[in-house]
Amino acid sequence: VETPRADGMHPLQSLVQTIDWLDLLEVEESEEDNLVIEGADLDPEDNLVSRSLKAMRGRGFVPPLDVRLDKQVPMGAGLGGGSSNAAATLLAAADIGKVPRSVAEEVAPTIGADVPLFLTGGTLLMTGVGDQVESLQPLTGFAVAVAVPPVEMSSAEVYQRWDSMEGPVGETMVPRLLPPAVRDGIPVRNDLTPAAFDLEPSLADFMADLRARWGGPVLMTGSGSGCFGFFPDPDEAADAASSVGDLTRAAVGARLRSRGVASR
Repeated sequence: VETPRADGMHPLQSLVQTIDWLDLLEVEESEEDNLVIEGADLDPEDNLVSRSLKAMRGRGFVPPLDVRLDKQVPMGAGLGGGSSNAAATLLAAADIGKVPRSVAEEVAPTIGADVPLFLTGGTLLMTGVGDQVESLQPLTGFAVAVAVPPVEMSSAEVYQRWDSMEGPVGETMVPRLLPPAVRDGIPVRNDLTPAAFDLEPSLADFMADLRARWGGPVLMTGSGSGCFGFFPDPDEAADAASSVGDLTRAAVGARLRSRGVASR
């Protein structure tokens, strides 16, 4: 993370990997618009899905749609669930409205800085303010366990605290403790971690507990509060997630996903 630009947005350089922990978005043409959200307390009139539909209608004809969102990815965890829902909505609206995919790609960064990455997915280098993505050689050879503590974090508040702390740098992971595939790239650290700890001291204790139980490095996802560790295969990742169920509001073992949002 770098100091903010004049518009308040922070330039980033992030290694991003999509994983197989997904929300389900069902979209079909209807006589009138209808949005049903299950698994989360979201305003059906004002959320990233409804904003995405409105933005696509401003670029071309999109008929009334019946939309059902089944939320599985926790909110306030830095996992990009809302942004992936926005990306899925953009692609569904483009497909049903016979609008070129390029229009969805143009609209994506206007909805949220990290929406574009979910249109591509896989292993990515995210730069700019999160709106510029470059596909990298796919990471392989490991799975991840993701654990989300009871606390939720606000991305805006974490970035504001990072600014007030004058841009602290996160702890760099020791390369030999990481999977071979991630040892030789950019330094593996999360510069937002000190700010998240300052806002929510219990998060530091949570990560310490994960390190103790998992016996390896633990990193925060995005602006938090979710955290993850590396494991040799999906079975071990799933076992690791199960082992911390008493600490979390959600935990999964996940495979690395080679694509972004996609239709079934």
